[in-house]
Amino acid sequence: MISVNDLRTGLTIELEGAVYSVVEFLHVKPGKGAAFVRTKLKNIETGSVQERTFRAGEKVARAHVETRQMQYLYNSGDEYFFMDMENYDQITLSKDDLGDAPKYLLENMTIGIQFYKNRAIGVELPNTVELKVVDTEPGFKGDTAQGATKPATLETGITIQVPLFVEIGTVVKVDTRTGEYLSRA
Repeated sequence: MISVNDLRTGLTIELEGAVYSVVEFLHVKPGKGAAFVRTKLKNIETGSVQERTFRAGEKVARAHVETRQMQYLYNSGDEYFFMDMENYDQITLSKDDLGDAPKYLLENMTIGIQFYKNRAIGVELPNTVELKVVDTEPGFKGDTAQGATKPATLETGITIQVPLFVEIGTVVKVDTRTGEYLSRA
């Protein structure tokens, strides 16, 4: 059990038989009355987000989520196949289980898969990935006055905004949390 005063973004807790991840939290100390903690919680299994207010000092059960390093093998339709790096067991996750992760997955990439009570509940991507540009329009000389950008399609199929100097075949670093271009690799 942990106090709601110790809640942090990304922490997993158990409430009413479900597992939630803390998306946002705010400690509020009004001039009158007792302090409280306002939170936004994401249900890990359903993906729904709800707002909840706790009295300061209230206790909640912490959910122990284990993260295992697994290698992405391939996908077939909406099923994605991963292999545990320690015991070579394979698991299958659906596109819904992965959320935005398929946009950044390349074959043989190692990612963290989160397990709760031996059931896969989510994925933990690295903060940045390096992907090759497969399609983009050429940049024009002199078009760089205000740091202009253009759309570029990457090898996984995702389209992002890149600076004008990026050409087809260039490998770029992409932030997996925001989906934004960071730099050339």
